[in-house]
Amino acid sequence: MRASWTDTTLGAICDDGNGVIKTGPFGSQLHKSDYTDEGVPVVMPTNIDEGRVSLNGIARIGEDNVARLAKHKLSPGDIVYGRRGDIGRQALITKRENGWLCGTGCLRISLGDGIVDPVFLHYYLRDEDVIRHISNQAVGATMPNLNTKILRSIPVRHPDLPTQRKIAGILSAYDDLIENNLRRIKILEQMAQSLYREWFVHFRFPRDPSEASAKAGGHESATFKDSKLGRIPEGWEWKHLEEIAEFRLGKMLDKKKNKGDLMPYLANVNVRWGKIDLGGLRTMRFKSNELETYGLNYGDIVMCEGGEPGRCAVWRDQMQGMMIQKAIHRIRSRENMNCSFLYHSLRYRGQEGHLAAFFTGATIKHLPREKLAKVTLLVPPRVFLDTFDRYVEPIENQISMLETSSNNLRRTRDLLLPKLLS
Repeated sequence: MRASWTDTTLGAICDDGNGVIKTGPFGSQLHKSDYTDEGVPVVMPTNIDEGRVSLNGIARIGEDNVARLAKHKLSPGDIVYGRRGDIGRQALITKRENGWLCGTGCLRISLGDGIVDPVFLHYYLRDEDVIRHISNQAVGATMPNLNTKILRSIPVRHPDLPTQRKIAGILSAYDDLIENNLRRIKILEQMAQSLYREWFVHFRFPRDPSEASAKAGGHESATFKDSKLGRIPEGWEWKHLEEIAEFRLGKMLDKKKNKGDLMPYLANVNVRWGKIDLGGLRTMRFKSNELETYGLNYGDIVMCEGGEPGRCAVWRDQMQGMMIQKAIHRIRSRENMNCSFLYHSLRYRGQEGHLAAFFTGATIKHLPREKLAKVTLLVPPRVFLDTFDRYVEPIENQISMLETSSNNLRRTRDLLLPKLLS
């Protein structure tokens, strides 16, 4: 027998179950000075990644501020929805995030004891038609914004609870496999980054394989020299990024002036540390002669110019015909440089905060092209670049295979989603 479906609104569901849709604390309630290195995490829109909460760069506050903001505490089954910028970004709160806080820039949806399963609603809100409807209700010309009134008015069509849970179970299986792949990718990336730090930051590098003499016994027998940025091994040198890579910004989004075919592009919201999020991709028009100018090739490094400048990842042909928008730097290694070394050098400097000296802007930070050109990197002799590549290449290949698997799972899940919700 076919399940019957009910048409209602998100606000009515919350009211029936004594739930709530609530805006996170405003800037006047939670200041930058309130954040600490330790404490309770605060979920911001930037921490929402593929429907889950990411700990990368998450802000924290002390217990005194937690008590003051107790009405913004999160519970398992809540949904945190970004209320400005990239409409559709939301995450389901699990047991891990119990007691964390809904941050500034987010809305909290608590269903209470209603007739809708929160996991089902989480997937319902990921449907493209639903996201499109919400986007059309957003206010603001430059930066789309949502509020509680808009979220309350969202139409929700749902079957009975057992059917909701079956649908949620099918879709969750795909996300669990994707999450497992992401965990494996993270371990592999940590291996590569650890190797980079060991050799090129702590200078515990191996013997030069091109030499057989005792003088080439690696870091233990290496001689060091003074440089403008500290002592470095003989034969190593500091170079500006413009000497070892070519780079450019993406295309300006202008619906009136842009001509050509619609093609997907990466914006800064699609770039995480070491990862490219293909969810919520947008398109703009590109002419055929702009493919080389703004297109991505395997091994290109994509880096955020604004928002969180310096955040970067490697493009591994995750999908065909990908372009870049003006918020993204495309960094391509020259012939005298290896892509793997360049990527890990930039990622290390970005995550350690070394690029902050090149940022501009008081409120919103940017990393302009002319500043990026003057970023300095310590470059070892070629033999160490090639040796590092040989160690890292199998790791990069495994990461690439796992990303391909995850993208296939996402496509299958996204094809199933509207069918299961219809």
